[in-house]
Amino acid sequence: MNNDSIRAQPPLDFIPPVYNAFVLKGCQFILPLWLRSQTPLAKIEAENLSILAEYYQKFQQKKVRFLLAFRHPSVNDPYCMGYLLWQLLPKFIKQENIQLQQPIHAHFMYDRGIPLWAGKAVSWLYSHLGGTSIQRGKLDLPGLRSARELFTNASFPIAAAPEGATNGHNEIISPLEPGIAQLSFWCAEDLQKSDRTEEVFIIPVGIQYFYITPPWAKIADLLTQLEKDCGIETQFSTENNQLEEQKLYERLFNLGEEILGIMENFYRESYYQNLPDLDTLKATFDDNSDTLQQLPNALFSLRLQNLLNVALEVAEQYFHIPNKGTVVDRCRRVEQAGWDCIYREEFKPDKNLSPLKRALADRVAEEADLRMWHMRMVESFVAVTGYYVREKPTVERFADTILLMWDLVARIKGGTSFSRPRLGQQRAQMTIGEPISVTARSPEYKANRRQAVANLTQELQHSLEKMIIH
Repeated sequence: MNNDSIRAQPPLDFIPPVYNAFVLKGCQFILPLWLRSQTPLAKIEAENLSILAEYYQKFQQKKVRFLLAFRHPSVNDPYCMGYLLWQLLPKFIKQENIQLQQPIHAHFMYDRGIPLWAGKAVSWLYSHLGGTSIQRGKLDLPGLRSARELFTNASFPIAAAPEGATNGHNEIISPLEPGIAQLSFWCAEDLQKSDRTEEVFIIPVGIQYFYITPPWAKIADLLTQLEKDCGIETQFSTENNQLEEQKLYERLFNLGEEILGIMENFYRESYYQNLPDLDTLKATFDDNSDTLQQLPNALFSLRLQNLLNVALEVAEQYFHIPNKGTVVDRCRRVEQAGWDCIYREEFKPDKNLSPLKRALADRVAEEADLRMWHMRMVESFVAVTGYYVREKPTVERFADTILLMWDLVARIKGGTSFSRPRLGQQRAQMTIGEPISVTARSPEYKANRRQAVANLTQELQHSLEKMIIH
């Protein structure tokens, strides 16, 4: 959202699913055209479609209920999921002469915040495609009840991204949120209480992107642009044959260190935060040859984690909320605190506030949105390490990292990720993983609910990680 438009508003209402078959048909028709014109995706492929066909068949025979838990590295993931269900799977079952009722579709969960920046049209579309909204930072009872009802009783399976948000990394999976596992156990409980015999499964879906033609020249040009934004004088250019991986890596690492240093000083000087200097951090490492060789990357990783922690603390201090839990937990808590300042009960249509009180509430909303910016930065960089490109300097890893840096610089300059540059056409590779039985874990859930949810979440994490193509 643009800060100029931030005003105190009525509370965010739950957006219920109102599935409409005609809307689905329209989207099925438009999707290939949309992919060609609005995304860099030139090709989408999928492995192990036989698993998906088998479980859709069992679902329609009322033998199973299942949730599609898909990876979320990119904003293009939902389009890939649509193409998987509306194009690739129907083509596969036709080739294999497998009988499935049409349409092949899935309900889905989406973040209630998406319509805030994507617009009311997206809200209407998601709802009419059978999507159900969820607020991630609080106990959203209407959202949870809706998702639970869809999982247990709807005519289609349900899909969700257990990472909760995009992380911008093709080959790193963010820590999964436990909601998918909890929802799955609830479904198994509801079926048992109703004396139904369906078995509940989670089906992992891997999504990964590869450039059809490696865009090294565009990566180098983007590096040059960001170096200029940061005040770095560079002698490199594509004309001077400076596209060798090592030279690009040196530039990328130097750019990362420069941005990191600028942001550290920003929080020291503008928010009076105590971030340790380089000499203090170096003293924490062992003085041996192996450590010294890895020291620049280890220092970068440590400095980044310190910076992200401080950025979250700045927001947490403003909202007076505790800095406990994982980084993901803290991000969700800050987001909800900000929303509570913007979307307020006293702004419901039946309330009557004076102009002065409205104006003051608008000021609070503006300030809350500014403080949430710190959380957005952390959310974007939560999966960043100092080793991602160094370990494997592929064009995809270079691109992942340089685009995240571009996002940060663009946000600081007042832009948005909507204008993110396209480096080249991509191929999306989807992989259907081995289904994970939730019903088989019901005794464990009855014995210790929290531990069972944690164990199932961890197994899903491992399953998604195993499908990453290295």
